[in-house]
Amino acid sequence: MRPHTTRRRLALALAAALTGSAALAVNAYATSEKSGATDRAAASAAAPSGLNGPYLYLGWGNPPNAADLIKETGLTQLTMAFVLSDGGCSPAWDGSRPLEGGVDAQTIKAVQDAGGDITPSIGGWSGNKLGEACSSAQDLAGAYQKVIDAYGLKSIDVDIESTEFENAEVRKRVIDALKIVKDGNAGIKVYLTFGTTPQGPNANGKDLIQKGADAGLDVDGWTVMPFDFGDGTTDMAAATKSAVDGLAKTVGEAYGISADDAYRKAGFSSMNGKTDVQGESISPADFKAMVDYAKEHHLARASFWSVNRDRPCDGGGADSCSGVDQQPWEFSKILAGYTG
Repeated sequence: MRPHTTRRRLALALAAALTGSAALAVNAYATSEKSGATDRAAASAAAPSGLNGPYLYLGWGNPPNAADLIKETGLTQLTMAFVLSDGGCSPAWDGSRPLEGGVDAQTIKAVQDAGGDITPSIGGWSGNKLGEACSSAQDLAGAYQKVIDAYGLKSIDVDIESTEFENAEVRKRVIDALKIVKDGNAGIKVYLTFGTTPQGPNANGKDLIQKGADAGLDVDGWTVMPFDFGDGTTDMAAATKSAVDGLAKTVGEAYGISADDAYRKAGFSSMNGKTDVQGESISPADFKAMVDYAKEHHLARASFWSVNRDRPCDGGGADSCSGVDQQPWEFSKILAGYTG
């Protein structure tokens, strides 16, 4: 069900049955609902696709209703995870749910109908990766293209982790496939998301970026995930800033561009609340400092994992709450104000 459309139809039906001031009041309500969707569509169009979409994962954690979430928080974008291999070189949500006809497609349509924008995330830590399942860059690009075509997308995110990230041959295949996608889809934005150290990309990350530069791939946002360090880091806002500083330096050197231009090709995807590492935690204040830093440097992307967790709970963070002191959807509302 698409909440905004349903309420508009109800309002119009009531207006037809009423007269005088009552009808005018109902028509005003319908106009307000339509105006709200129009405003969100305008905001989504104004911000580059993928710029500020936190991750939504339908696989666990009592996921929120996506259309209601963007209405309540002011978000206009979401990054939906994860597209994986179906066992071969074809994409499927979590490796098993079809691109069309299921809950994922319904969620994407509901967000788009509400004036929002979706960026699918292809990859992640677990499961069978398309970058490994597809034997050539051409085949991998074809798999990416199926995802783009299924929803009329303006952007994709390749979250390259684990064995996909650690294999030099696969890293090259992903880069070459994205070059094919960029060349074949005018205006499409591509983001590459991967792990990092507090000082910036590790050797695999640096090699990925260099391969992108060598291939002439215009990545719209090289995005690091500055969490799960496991080294006793406690100031996560400072670690995020230093990680992105290192990322921008690597991008600038690989592509031969200025520091300012390199920051505009860099970004981060944080984790809200308690991370997977004992003692590591990101508060709303930490995240606000990160977003302020993104504004200062005009980063290409700011995000977090995940909206499923963007609500308070007692005890440790889990798949459906953050484990820190916060208001419901507080991280989302902070991110909603980011426009590049």
